[in-house]
Amino acid sequence: MKTARVLAVCRVYQLLPDAGTVGVTGIDKRPVEGPLHLRRLGVYGDVQADRANHGGEDKAVYAYSEDDATAWAQELGREIPAGFFGENLRVEGITASNAVIGERWRFSSGAVLEVTMPRIPCGTFARRMGEEGWGPWFTRAGLSGAYLRVVTPGDVEAGIQFSIEHVPDHGVRVGAWLSDPTREKAEALLDAEAEGDLRLAPALRKYVVAAAERAAVQ
Repeated sequence: MKTARVLAVCRVYQLLPDAGTVGVTGIDKRPVEGPLHLRRLGVYGDVQADRANHGGEDKAVYAYSEDDATAWAQELGREIPAGFFGENLRVEGITASNAVIGERWRFSSGAVLEVTMPRIPCGTFARRMGEEGWGPWFTRAGLSGAYLRVVTPGDVEAGIQFSIEHVPDHGVRVGAWLSDPTREKAEALLDAEAEGDLRLAPALRKYVVAAAERAAVQ
């Protein structure tokens, strides 16, 4: 069983003005010291300004890996410090973008998280980065990080270890789904859901169904 660890736990530092419809954004997340509690709706004290598209049980926690952040830093020629992508957990030892949808992470504190979907880049994220074509660029790269739901609440802090305790058989990984949502992947996810092996987040399921239906009529 592979063991990984949390490098930083991040929550909102300040709400920033944003040109989107909400007018502000909670994307400015920064590391905090000491343990923070993971609840059903995410990290204690964290805030999502656009609650229609962020947060909720299926996007309670966003995890991003140090190796993916390093890859972006090299490509962009700038540092990507913990929290800069709006993530709650910066992790090492595993690559969150390679997580299989539905896999579970168990932390040494007893907290359990389940991978639900990739991060889909939005306008706020693009404005934060200030890179031309950021949304399509991020999507093509497939370095999505992973959203997770909280199965078992518990505390997390920098340095805490966790392991992957369950991986579904369908094999569809979050980053691969984001960059290339094929009919085969869509059918694998829908089959897993039908067999009771997976609970698709509604925000993801609509894209999965659309991919299956789009392919069926081509």
